[in-house]
Amino acid sequence: MLSIFFKEANAFFSSLIGYIVIGVFLVIMGLVMFVFPDTSLLNYNYATLDQLFEIAPIIFVFLIPAITMRSFAEEQQAGTIELLVTRPITDLQIILGKYLASLLLVAFALLPTGLYYYTVYQLGSPEGNLDSGAILGSYIGLFLLAGAFAAIGLFASSLSSNQIVSFLLAAFLCFFIHWGFDFLSRLPAFVGRVDDVVQMFGIDYHYNSISRGLLDTRDILYFFSVIALFIMMTLVSLERRKW
Repeated sequence: MLSIFFKEANAFFSSLIGYIVIGVFLVIMGLVMFVFPDTSLLNYNYATLDQLFEIAPIIFVFLIPAITMRSFAEEQQAGTIELLVTRPITDLQIILGKYLASLLLVAFALLPTGLYYYTVYQLGSPEGNLDSGAILGSYIGLFLLAGAFAAIGLFASSLSSNQIVSFLLAAFLCFFIHWGFDFLSRLPAFVGRVDDVVQMFGIDYHYNSISRGLLDTRDILYFFSVIALFIMMTLVSLERRKW
């Protein structure tokens, strides 16, 4: 598994892929946090990083599928997937190696946003007047969200040898699982009956819960369940070549 992890991580950082992903994310977040007047924290009357945690999921819907779309699609397109599976490692180890490498790139993209926290901390009146617990919870929720999206992206990549198809499928699945259930809960058939239950199936419900600074084990278990589900679906998708 470690050999796959280092191979994928090296592929990200030895080419422009990793730097473009990190650069695009930081440029967009920088514009949102400091330039656009409607969201700039310099125009707010109180210290907050709400803009970061509200915009980041939208960016991740497109950014993480762009990271994962090549994971298996490129292997299948180049015909190297058969060489990969002949190594003395299991399919699950291959998947986990690629998954952890994708998460590493996301972690490197999130790391510089610590400067935003420092900026807001310094701008507070008095200095440090902000809810650090809620911000920490939001960062944990954002990383769990990235983990779920990465698992979805790997699954989409395993379904097709075309990277564009994998990207579009992953972006659709990420969007639907994040916001789709919230939209479904507003249908007349569910409103006033089981709308709360329908919302609980979506990522947005649990992400917002963690962002309040309360680390409920039910929310954490939900994220790990989504990650495990899509990793197992990826495993089944890879094993279909043996059928």
